[in-house]
Amino acid sequence: MRPHDLVPSPDPLAVPVTADAATGTEDGSGIRPGVGLGQAEAAVVEHYPRLVRIAYLVLPPSLGQGRRVLTAHAVVQRSLPRGDTAAALPAAAVPRARRPEGAGDPGYRYVRERVLRQALDASQPLRRRALPRRAQFPPLLPHVWGLRVFPRSGGADELALDQRLSALSGPGRAAYVLRHLEKLPDHDLRQVLTAAGAADPDSALAQAEGVADGTRGAELLRSAEFDACSLQVRPTDLMRRRRHTRAAVVAAAALAVCGTLLLLPGGDGADDVPHTRHPAVEAALDPDRLVRVAPTAWRESSRRDFSVWPARGSLSADRALLRRALTAWAGPGAAVRVTSTPGTPSGPPVGPPQLLFAGEVGAARVVVLHDGLRVVRYSEATGAPGAAGDASLDFARTDGADAAGSAALVAGRSRDNVRYLTAPWVRDVSARDLLDPAGRPRPVRRDADGLTERLPSPVQQRACRAWQGLELTDGSALTVVTDLGELTPARLTYGAPGAPEDVTGTAARASWARTACLLPGVRTHGVRSVNSWQYARQRLPEANGTAGWVCTRAETWRGTGSRVMAQFQAPAEHPGAAGTVVARAEDSPACGMREPRVLAGVLWQSRAGQWYVLAAGSRQLASVTVAGGGVEGGATGHVVAVRSREGARPELNGRLADGTRVRPLR
Repeated sequence: MRPHDLVPSPDPLAVPVTADAATGTEDGSGIRPGVGLGQAEAAVVEHYPRLVRIAYLVLPPSLGQGRRVLTAHAVVQRSLPRGDTAAALPAAAVPRARRPEGAGDPGYRYVRERVLRQALDASQPLRRRALPRRAQFPPLLPHVWGLRVFPRSGGADELALDQRLSALSGPGRAAYVLRHLEKLPDHDLRQVLTAAGAADPDSALAQAEGVADGTRGAELLRSAEFDACSLQVRPTDLMRRRRHTRAAVVAAAALAVCGTLLLLPGGDGADDVPHTRHPAVEAALDPDRLVRVAPTAWRESSRRDFSVWPARGSLSADRALLRRALTAWAGPGAAVRVTSTPGTPSGPPVGPPQLLFAGEVGAARVVVLHDGLRVVRYSEATGAPGAAGDASLDFARTDGADAAGSAALVAGRSRDNVRYLTAPWVRDVSARDLLDPAGRPRPVRRDADGLTERLPSPVQQRACRAWQGLELTDGSALTVVTDLGELTPARLTYGAPGAPEDVTGTAARASWARTACLLPGVRTHGVRSVNSWQYARQRLPEANGTAGWVCTRAETWRGTGSRVMAQFQAPAEHPGAAGTVVARAEDSPACGMREPRVLAGVLWQSRAGQWYVLAAGSRQLASVTVAGGGVEGGATGHVVAVRSREGARPELNGRLADGTRVRPLR
């Protein structure tokens, strides 16, 4: 059973057989006439996704996903003929039943050959005595500044195929792609490879023949793993980019000031620059003016948040350490690494902040401060305080925090571990693997300051074999949080948007066991809480069991930028098997307090091989319909299953009892 996302546009690879595919050329002569510039341009526009996919697959994986994607687009965009007409190219007749769409178009064949030639050139290493080819260098255009682009991740089969293809030569990859994606027989494959510049087509065919993929080669090549036109984006190295930008701005400002002073008459201007400080800045830099809350203040206060955390830690009286932390906050130098969650200002405090903690955490001295809006963590290496490259400053927005939102902070982090600083009202702490809903929690040791022992962090793990959750108990309620790579851990809840509850019951733990491995999709986004809601259950056709439909919503501290995922959880043998994300949205009110409803669908194959369009909405929906792409159907209620075919992309529509239309989550 393989669910696939529903998208409104048709699959560019699911193409019908053309009527003129029975002959090798338009005139049936076996020799293609000259290709005009307009004809080649039309072929590029019409078959652009297919050509980019071919280029992406043939390019060497050693380039890395980002450069490989951009090079594939550049190769296709450079494939137009330079003159008005391209040279005539030989083409043998191909049986009609094996021809893809566009195979009878000489413009497509010409552009495909140029794409293959450039992709094969890019696979060649640079040589000293040979002139380099354009495809061997990184593309100037297209380029996305500040972002990394890469295709959506596929499954284990796609990853295994990509690894097998990476072991082949460039012509070997081209032979495999042309055989399975273009459906070319071996005779035509040799001609195409020879025309594209392959020195030994027979060896390339032998390499392609040796790739073990069963009978799923074409299906795997059409997956989202190799679709270089449907991309995900992530930021590049933010820290390095920020340091370079800051250094450039400072250098430009210094140059402008020096130039202005040199042009002024009457001296060099060294004594003309005023050196004044605001009293609030002076107060913020004084360790003696730090706000220190009494150890019992949280017991007497009517509120429980960071404002009633006492000052703890063995170094809370170290004035030199505190001054370094305050000075770094007021004006971090180039040696201090600065990070902040989205929407968190990183400017200096407007007055004396509150001291929450100052002590040694592993091999670092750590100071944690709070100014009502933000929590700030200063960290420096124990051996060399203030040394270049050994200090860091992390900002996290925490305004509006309640008792659950201020129950813990991340005090220290290494590559694979994390240590938490817990609130004074937290009585017991235990760790639980969220992927094992039947497992028992493990008690976590803490010292007198509320600092936990080292715990495994799920942030850096490559394979999701376990996901650590932290259970915090204050005597009356249990709060579950997890590390998402930020200063504040995210709270996990379960239930309908209007009344989410803590993850304590059997149903809640079972749902989160299949959701936890999807949390990297909301990581490092300033997330405050993540709620998982099973909004529907559906009996699958042909007695294939019962599936769950789950909506997961991540709320941020800043209020905007929420992320929503709709999951299809088919029956699975392992309780920790991740669900399939069938829809995503950002800044959407779906599954939230403002709009507590959702609709999503998936293309699903039964064990017998029949394809269905499955869709489900929350219980407010009175009907759901499926239409388009040769699929028609609907049902009264909030779930529907309609017979379909592979590759169908119909539209979903739902309606409430009053007739209001509900669109699917996108």
